[in-house]
Amino acid sequence: MFIQTEATPNPATLKFLPGKEVLADGTADYRAANEANGSPLAQRLFEVGGVSGVFLGPDFISVTKADGEWQHLKPAILGAIMEHYMSGAPALDSGGTNDAAGVNYDPKDEGVVETIKELLETRVRPAVANDGGDITFHGFRDGVVYLHMRGACAGCPSSTATLRGGIENLLKHFCPEVQAVEAVAQ
Repeated sequence: MFIQTEATPNPATLKFLPGKEVLADGTADYRAANEANGSPLAQRLFEVGGVSGVFLGPDFISVTKADGEWQHLKPAILGAIMEHYMSGAPALDSGGTNDAAGVNYDPKDEGVVETIKELLETRVRPAVANDGGDITFHGFRDGVVYLHMRGACAGCPSSTATLRGGIENLLKHFCPEVQAVEAVAQ
């Protein structure tokens, strides 16, 4: 098994590409070992000292480090991913992802929210997945779109620029009702 790695805009996060499907549907984000009970893969990765976050995407795994150098952590992470795939265990036990469910908006804004979700799904999420992260809709109130930053996007130094310069401008262009975009803690 050959696992590729890619740097992300977040220096604390590396993206691992196992060359196999990770999750068939959705994503799963774990910010601590005690959150990873439903994921044998995430549990195994948290056993590597220095790992502080695991994000599972369709065909990639983003790992965030708390401390240590990548040159020391990377071999142990690669070994844990290989062991997981060789064990035949699923990435998630019950197939349940922990995607954020976004229903925080006024029903009269349904049309605007659908446009926002469509833009996020078709233009934003594929781009940030390339960088090992994800952005999900959380809500829309009084012209402000609230988004969850996940994986490599969570805690990334350039996430504010991504929100303001990229996503906010895109949403404002297609939805004049959007006045601002803000990240919310998951």
